[in-house]
Amino acid sequence: MGVYNCEAILLAVRDYDATSRMVTLFSREHGKLSAVAYGARRPRSELAGCVQPFAHVELALAGEKNIGALKQCVVRRSFRELREDLDRMAYAALLAELVAELWPEREPEPAVFDLLLAAFALLASRNVRVTALAAALQLLALAGFRPEYENCVACGRELAFPARFDAAAGGGVCAACGEPHLTPFGQDGRDFLARMLDLDLAEPGHFSVTGAVLMETERLLGEFLTWRLDKPLKSLAFIATLAQDKTGGGRGH
Repeated sequence: MGVYNCEAILLAVRDYDATSRMVTLFSREHGKLSAVAYGARRPRSELAGCVQPFAHVELALAGEKNIGALKQCVVRRSFRELREDLDRMAYAALLAELVAELWPEREPEPAVFDLLLAAFALLASRNVRVTALAAALQLLALAGFRPEYENCVACGRELAFPARFDAAAGGGVCAACGEPHLTPFGQDGRDFLARMLDLDLAEPGHFSVTGAVLMETERLLGEFLTWRLDKPLKSLAFIATLAQDKTGGGRGH
């Protein structure tokens, strides 16, 4: 393939050696890719200001197998605001990590690219918890893991409320099928979950949600992610730490 151009979102950036950085990116044309930005750690490098987490960029890459080399980079939108606010950074990292985990290398998924780009734009200006929740649920749905909320995943009957949510089984369970240890799943939670799955991130409009319903849905998402990915996400642990700092009287926001 030689040198090729692509439009991409930088999912993660880490040090590669004393002068270079390794980037994980998701491109519109080629899906998830890994590349080394040689010399990007040098202050005068043309790549230094470009290779930043969450940035929307135009790239020139060399190499077609395994790890490529980043040759040129032009920033279309830096999303600097996501890196300068701890809460926005944490939720942007959650979405970036989720994309990196759900999609393999070099499988083009333009819908994923567009969804992530819209989510980052919304994270910069709207409620980070609601935005990240909607984007994460929609990413899961695009990956084939849409949670079931209309019918009981155990018996198949229309879900009556109050119900429970069985993350391992993939959705809501009726009172007759649900075990007591499962997370409660109410009508308001179901309605909010449905809205989040269908929310247009480019034009979300204005709406409100109670703190209780938001917390319930976030808990369902956390459980659902754990079962679908079969591993904990570092970003979720970081978000939990931020929440503990706030409720425990630590760092303010």
